[in-house]
Amino acid sequence: MDDFFQALRDDHSDFDKGKLESHMGDAPFEMFFAWYKDAFDKENEPNAMTISTVNKDGAPSSRIVYLKECSSEKFIFYTNYKSQKGKDIESNPNVSLLFFWPQSQRQIRIDGLATKVDSKLSDEYFASRPRASQLGAWASHQSEVLESRDVLEKRLIELNEKYPNAVPRPEHWGGYQVFANHIEFWQGRPSRLHDRFVFQLVDDKWKVFRINP
Repeated sequence: MDDFFQALRDDHSDFDKGKLESHMGDAPFEMFFAWYKDAFDKENEPNAMTISTVNKDGAPSSRIVYLKECSSEKFIFYTNYKSQKGKDIESNPNVSLLFFWPQSQRQIRIDGLATKVDSKLSDEYFASRPRASQLGAWASHQSEVLESRDVLEKRLIELNEKYPNAVPRPEHWGGYQVFANHIEFWQGRPSRLHDRFVFQLVDDKWKVFRINP
C-alpha cells in the first residue's frame, strides 16, 4: 500500500487539452451549454454532478446526483425530499454543484439557491422513469438506518403487489431547481496555471472576471 501511495504522490501529469483565453460575453448559460455539448461527446455520464449541502449545524456533505434539466436560469435534479440532502436544503437552501469532466480537463462550479420544482413537473418526470425506479423511490427510506438488505427487498415485493399498474409519485419525492448566482469555468492548463473565469450575479446582471489558478 505504501508503494501505491508513493506512486500517487509522484504522479505529476500535466493539463494540456485546452485553454480558456476569453469568455463568452456575459452569458454563462450559453457557455455551459457549449461545454456540456462537448462533454456529452467525450465523457462518461457527463450529467453526473456533485451537490454539496450544509446542515442546520453547519456541517457540509457531498454526493453525486444527475442533472436532468437545465434552462437559462436553473439546474434541476430529482431526489427524496426526506433524504439528508433534502433535510439540509430545507434548513439551508444554499448549495454548490460541481461538474468534473476529466477527458476535457474541465470543471464547472455552480453556487446558488435550491427550491422545490412545481409538483406537476415532478409528476411528469416520475412518470417517465422505469417502473423499477418508481418502485425504488417508494421502497427506499433514503438516508435512514436500514436493518438489512432483506428488509429493503421485501418492501419492493410488497410495493410491486400494491401497485400492479401505474405507480404514483410519492409526495416525499420530487425535483429541486438550483438558481445560480455564481458560476466558475475551470480549464486545466500546463504548470497548474489553470484558466478560471467567474460569472457572478450582481443586481440581476452577470459580472465576469478572471481569477488566479
